[in-house]
Amino acid sequence: MGPILVTGGSRGLGRAIVEALAAEPGARVAFTFSASEAAAREVEAATGARAFPFELRDRNRADDLVTEVEETLGPLEGLVNNAGLRRESLLALTSDEDWEAVVDANLGGLFRCCRAVLRGLMVRRRGSIVNISSLSALHGVAGQGAYAAAKAGILGLTRSLAREAGKRGVRVNAVVPGFVATDLTAGLPAAAVSHLRAGECLARGVQPGDVALAVQFLLSDRAAGITGQSLVVDAGASA
Repeated sequence: MGPILVTGGSRGLGRAIVEALAAEPGARVAFTFSASEAAAREVEAATGARAFPFELRDRNRADDLVTEVEETLGPLEGLVNNAGLRRESLLALTSDEDWEAVVDANLGGLFRCCRAVLRGLMVRRRGSIVNISSLSALHGVAGQGAYAAAKAGILGLTRSLAREAGKRGVRVNAVVPGFVATDLTAGLPAAAVSHLRAGECLARGVQPGDVALAVQFLLSDRAAGITGQSLVVDAGASA
């Protein structure tokens, strides 16, 4: 596969995805970072992937980001929308600013990245987009109203975009991870973690590498007949 862009690839799930993709023979992988340039440079050194700064809520950056990546690595064939923002609060106590920040980052940022990459993919009539959602989109968690709404919105966008892009040879799918211990989930209350893991069938739970392998599959030609789908990787919690 040609060059792939992963948003939020300097830590957690994103780093695992970058590592898996970069390990493929001849891989050309780019990833974005926002908070820690030091962590991004560490991933660059470890994987050979290329790091680019990007803020999900920057409404003007996505087009320039894609241009920079394609000037460096060549025309993109894959996009993994992994970067996200989580803020916990009960809905009755959620401010407009927090609601807008979470929804605009998780859903708006993903929309802008899809739009920026799609133009080239549809002209070239080849490519695959994988959107990372969350079990919160399917399984209610108190305190995650804004986050869950945004992540559920990703699933609806994925299905609609699959309809729009399919005739041009572009596939669009989602991966829905269950609870994975990463930096993003480190601040979750113990009760929320127990709730998310309560129904797991597999005692081992879900590891970052499990999600990375699902993304790798959906990007590849092995998933050539799959689009508009949501692949749940949750150790059976939603079974």
